[in-house]
Amino acid sequence: MSSAVSAERGFSEANSVHVVVESFRNTPDPRLRTVMASLVEHLHAFVKEVEPSHAEWQQAVDFLTAVGQKCDDTRQEFVLLSDVLGVSMLVDAINNRRSTEATDTTVLGPFHMVDSPPRELGATISLDGNGEPCVFTGQVRSADGTPLSGALVDVWQANGAGYYDVQQPDVQPERNLRGLFTTDDDGRFWLRTVVPRYYPIPDDGPVGQLLAATARHPNRPAHIHVIAGAADHEPLTTHVFVEGSPYLDSDTVFGVKQSLIRPVEVVDDPARAAHYRTANPFRLLEFDIVLDPTEARR
Repeated sequence: MSSAVSAERGFSEANSVHVVVESFRNTPDPRLRTVMASLVEHLHAFVKEVEPSHAEWQQAVDFLTAVGQKCDDTRQEFVLLSDVLGVSMLVDAINNRRSTEATDTTVLGPFHMVDSPPRELGATISLDGNGEPCVFTGQVRSADGTPLSGALVDVWQANGAGYYDVQQPDVQPERNLRGLFTTDDDGRFWLRTVVPRYYPIPDDGPVGQLLAATARHPNRPAHIHVIAGAADHEPLTTHVFVEGSPYLDSDTVFGVKQSLIRPVEVVDDPARAAHYRTANPFRLLEFDIVLDPTEARR
């Protein structure tokens, strides 16, 4: 008779945690063993507190099944669930405790599904022209203020209607509003895009049903996603949020940080417009990025 069978026969509400944790006692990977023990402890405590009926537990199982069934190559419903429960931001906060002046991080989001194409500085990433033209620029620096030449800046965003390219494969050009840029000798990057618009996360699946059932809206404020990285520095995943956008105070995935909000200014300067190869006057969004040296996180 196996120990698992013996444990099952001795299972009760009172000793459930001990019995199940013991079943994982021989897990070879110590980290996995620790994680499973903690998961069992907290999950059983949750069930004992809530006391779900059989029907409610089946509803929970059906919900998670539906979440999985909604996932495909361009839709990650489990990421959305993690986002709206605040878990994505919590994991980000735990893994990005900083003691320097590095730029604040925030969630990756569910739409970094395809690689951004390398583009030259100053290139446009708006291939469909849907939105108000805008120049996005900034400088990548180390925590001590040193400009980082050759840093990579990966950007992606929704168009002027609030949709990402992967959401509209038959409407938007492939790799629309995505670009991978390399900073110049002064650590600067610049590109032409459109002013991003606020938008709802996909709410036509089980996560949307959960939001509706709990009277929560699905909206995110306007933002541009950024991943920045440089040699001997920690990579950084963040957003720049548009000042004045709706939902800055109620982002459905809790991703807004005050330090990441920037104005989109109107600039009337023919010389600068010529430098950025855009019409004058023009809209300008500036966002400098500060990276932690690798040793600062050890």
